[in-house]
Amino acid sequence: MKTKNREQSLSDSRELDGSYDQLTDSVEDDFELSTVCHRPEGLDKLQEQTKFNKKELQVLYRGFKNECPSGVVNEESFKTIYSTFFPQGDSGAYAHFLFEAFDTNKNGSVSFEDFVFGLSIILRGTINDRLNWAFNLYDLNKDGCITKEEMMDIMKSIYDMMGKYTYPCMQDEAPREHVESFFQKMDRNNDGVVTIDEFIESCQKDENIMQSMQLFDNVI
Repeated sequence: MKTKNREQSLSDSRELDGSYDQLTDSVEDDFELSTVCHRPEGLDKLQEQTKFNKKELQVLYRGFKNECPSGVVNEESFKTIYSTFFPQGDSGAYAHFLFEAFDTNKNGSVSFEDFVFGLSIILRGTINDRLNWAFNLYDLNKDGCITKEEMMDIMKSIYDMMGKYTYPCMQDEAPREHVESFFQKMDRNNDGVVTIDEFIESCQKDENIMQSMQLFDNVI
């Protein structure tokens, strides 16, 4: 039974990366399995659970496997990978928040399933799906509302990642001003926090936010 599970696990992985070869001998199979911490779900199951087709999943898996040969990525590795996209700034804090959003099981690692489920929402989800995901990213302590302190942490991390280095003359007060503007627009009942309902309602009424959401529709 154990051998059968190992063979199925390897078959699922090869189906994903398009590298299935019936001629690969068993010695190489065992070696490959011994270096991998996690094997993803089968291709058919991932197609059912996401909005990606077979070819898209294979492309995504090849990229993920290239960066994360073990099948999972921890936070430090995630930060290192993410930093290559923003070499002009410090993306560490924002990458931490992003990692927390992808690590839905809260086990300190992101598997291919975690990654592709989140990406499916961001790129192919409904407007409500995407807004819910964004709210979850900003709600740092996951208590169902966004405080000014949480939004300030997010804004600082974004300015560290891009603004401070891209716009050297930007004032230090810029993140705080952005937060105040955010709450003026979103906090409808002026109770000092933004709920999920306030967040979604405000975003849906903002033409710029809606247009930015649509930019992701055909990324892959």
